[in-house]
Amino acid sequence: MRIAVIGAGALGGLFATLLARAGHEITVTAHQAARSVIEDNGIRITGGFGDAQCRVLVREVLTETPDLTLICTKAQDATAAISENADLLDGSPVIVVQNGLDGVSTAGQLLPHSDCFGLLTLTAAHYMGPGRVRVTTAASSYLGRGSGQTDAATQRWQAVLATAFPTLAADNFVGAQWTKLVVNMLNALPAITGLSVQAVIGSAPLRRILTASMQETVQVGVARGVTFGSLQSLTDRNLRVFGRLPVALAQSLPLRMGAKMGPVTNLGSTLQSIKRAHLTEIDHLNGAVVREAGLAGRAVPVNTLLTTLVHEVEVTRNFLKPADVLARFEELTDDR
Repeated sequence: MRIAVIGAGALGGLFATLLARAGHEITVTAHQAARSVIEDNGIRITGGFGDAQCRVLVREVLTETPDLTLICTKAQDATAAISENADLLDGSPVIVVQNGLDGVSTAGQLLPHSDCFGLLTLTAAHYMGPGRVRVTTAASSYLGRGSGQTDAATQRWQAVLATAFPTLAADNFVGAQWTKLVVNMLNALPAITGLSVQAVIGSAPLRRILTASMQETVQVGVARGVTFGSLQSLTDRNLRVFGRLPVALAQSLPLRMGAKMGPVTNLGSTLQSIKRAHLTEIDHLNGAVVREAGLAGRAVPVNTLLTTLVHEVEVTRNFLKPADVLARFEELTDDR
């Protein structure tokens, strides 16, 4: 099958390689600097899914219509990436591999004649450089669309992806996006401090902030009428319980997440963007919680400040010491 992967970052490089290893004909799009490296050396992955290297076609934009396309850009880059390939993509199936809540709806608006799906992945991958990806945590991915039961088209493409990497068809995909948004609260504090996800979870004061951001996310989802989708051990029932717990007890959730990551350092995708001097997708993560909270008439001070601090680091390129982060949150408490 001819499969295009738009975006050759950590997940794009990973999925392109795994799909090529499964026997599919792969084309990736990449910017000039990465394109020349991939043309010369291919894409190489190491870590959780084993070591593999593949040769793929590399283009600035697509030159023919594929049988299937994976959109693997950051959320803030999706509109531009889809738009510049829209003439060839509109009418063919598209899978959006992105964090946040808006990826599938954005693709549907730009490609009105395409079947559009979303893919949520709990795999953690580290972009080592053009054409080089290290998988720090190998996990399943979840394919779906809408709020109902999976349909025949979803099941068909799930079967295709599952030949290359563990993929499940997800009922209530919109709810699953909210569940993944809770998980993605792991990203902000590493981007602010420069610490790994494991180090943030290992710091009791930072872990309390992380936990509070997760609880705010759950509380906003409940206020917006969301039924959380099931991802691994996270369900609507236990997330609702988590959202009501005292922070001291609720910290068990990020602690369990940290234990599942294992010892290999996980930087988180937002910190990786900072290190590459790229803008982050924080407005689609913690910023999405802020936006949804506004629609629900709620205040989310923890997620609001985390969003602000990530934007500050984007500008200054200077990480904050944990003590300085805690001081900013103490100011927040004093103001209240």
